[in-house]
Amino acid sequence: MKTTLAAAIAGIAMMGGAASAQTTIEMSSTYPQSLPILGTAALDFVGRMNAISNEVEFEYFDPGKLVPALEALDAVSSGAVDSAYSTAGYWQGKMGAASLFAAVPFGPEAGEYMGWILYGDGGKLWQQMYDDNGYDVHTLPCGVIAPETSGWFKNEITGLEDLQGLNMRFFGLGAKVMERLGVSTSLLAGGDIFPALERGAIDATEFSMPAIDARLGFHKLVKYNYFPGWHQPATLFELLVNNDVWEDMGETAQAQIETACLATFATTLAEGEAINYAAMVDNVENNGVHIMQWSPEMLDVFEETWNGIAGELAAEDEFFAEVWNNLQEYRAGYKVWSQSIYLPRNR
Repeated sequence: MKTTLAAAIAGIAMMGGAASAQTTIEMSSTYPQSLPILGTAALDFVGRMNAISNEVEFEYFDPGKLVPALEALDAVSSGAVDSAYSTAGYWQGKMGAASLFAAVPFGPEAGEYMGWILYGDGGKLWQQMYDDNGYDVHTLPCGVIAPETSGWFKNEITGLEDLQGLNMRFFGLGAKVMERLGVSTSLLAGGDIFPALERGAIDATEFSMPAIDARLGFHKLVKYNYFPGWHQPATLFELLVNNDVWEDMGETAQAQIETACLATFATTLAEGEAINYAAMVDNVENNGVHIMQWSPEMLDVFEETWNGIAGELAAEDEFFAEVWNNLQEYRAGYKVWSQSIYLPRNR
């Protein structure tokens, strides 16, 4: 963490005080700024934070500039990087419960998820996961998007047999479902997916929402885009800050960061809801993409498979079980509200 003397001559003249030191915090993103929402959310956070704080200033870096995307957690924990903007699902291979704080198959949508994180036990458990696993980081919930698409395929998927033997990029807990159904999965950062499709290293992929996927050009290579996003009904994002960096800040700076992250919740969700229909129309009218819906039978298979996997993971991992049970208890209560107050989807 580097410190520079703030140039505040006008402020000194008005207040009659001394110049104060401003802390610069280097922040690596796991998404390039060229991607709408995923990439621009980090930039928006930085701009918003720097506009309201005189104590700290964030400096943004694209993935790979300071550290590769999938190495961000270790880099922040060690202090090699001050902070990172990411999603906990990228750390699924390190901590069994990580994706429960990112995206849950057939799980909560954005509003319900935010309620659990901000007003239930989700936020506390999220931090506990890092603490219990020896990561020297402070985590802040810092964005959410609505459902993603659930895959881009070269050919139409008419049944389970069409999934057998596919190599597919897949994220988080949904990957475990696909693996159980005969798909070989790998987790690739966004910028690595198109080249992998192009050279045949993978046959299919999922990544994000239509507007985001369009920027990566999947429609040029694979033409069957499947909905709904059963594996990611909502996706959470986080700001990771090295604990020493966090504790060295004043309470005002910490509160400003928390406030900027809360604002990023609103903008990421709203932007995703606003821009994706245009990308879907463009895919159909100009890119030759087939917008496909999973059959009820296929969705039933995905859900049944996921429920079995979730039970196995809870039996194997005490902390996964704690988080999973807490989330299910919250969702049972939420259902009393949601089933009463919202119009049915099929109305």
